[in-house]
Amino acid sequence: MNTYAEQLSCQELVELVTDYLEGTLSEEERLRFEDHISRCSACTIYLEQIRQTISLLGHLPVDALTPEAERGLLEAFRGWHAD
Repeated sequence: MNTYAEQLSCQELVELVTDYLEGTLSEEERLRFEDHISRCSACTIYLEQIRQTISLLGHLPVDALTPEAERGLLEAFRGWHAD
């Protein structure tokens, strides 16, 4: 990792966690992410919580989410990066 690369903030890590878990980060971003979690216990815990959530919810049948719940989730996350 480039020692001059800007360190990742906790907020940036939260925004990148899905891409990290899906393996879609660039090598530089992945290294920054892994560097951050190696130093930040709070983000390490957050990452593990997300992994556990995916593990538990990844086994739900497709029809377990009602159309109303799906709309509610989509509305909640619409424009997430707009702030």
